[in-house]
Amino acid sequence: MKKEFRVKDTREFASIMKYKKFYSCPSFVIYVKPRKLETHSRVGISVGKKLGNAVIRNKIKRQVRGMIDEIYDFNANFDTIILVRVKYNEENYINNKKLLERLVKKVKI
Repeated sequence: MKKEFRVKDTREFASIMKYKKFYSCPSFVIYVKPRKLETHSRVGISVGKKLGNAVIRNKIKRQVRGMIDEIYDFNANFDTIILVRVKYNEENYINNKKLLERLVKKVKI
């Protein structure tokens, strides 16, 4: 995932989550906020400390970035924050990818 497609600033995370439009499943929560002027969408990933130590959290972020590269279309005009829930560790990679794909399809509707 290219840096231009990432949400990294804390204030931007807060503003997207403050918009309060979200979709959820057992492994993920997706917050969405429409963009006005920009031509491509951006994605931010947040993994809480309940999921494990820093090594495990970084592994989960890499996996989610890989899922996003395969699933996500950056031509849409909205920002997205993906929160990873504790149930992520209970499922395997393929099932988590399917859950994320369903949520992204809900967002596009």
